[in-house]
Amino acid sequence: MSGLIAHVGQIWMVVEPVDMRRGIDGLSMIVQQTLGHSPCAGSAFVFCNRARNRIKVLLWDGTVVWLSHRRLHQG
Repeated sequence: MSGLIAHVGQIWMVVEPVDMRRGIDGLSMIVQQTLGHSPCAGSAFVFCNRARNRIKVLLWDGTVVWLSHRRLHQG
């Protein structure tokens, strides 16, 4: 197995800050209402907070929805 996710169709970056307390359901709603896409279409959706020091990635791999959270450090 080369990687966890075999193929990502597209990567979409949501440029407006998002409340990082949102989970899969809240972020999926943003994808549907703001971007007009289905969260289960095979694309990755990237969200960030107002300070731009945290990101969340929402991805459906064909079986389950993955939500990854990363804290960014300077340097």
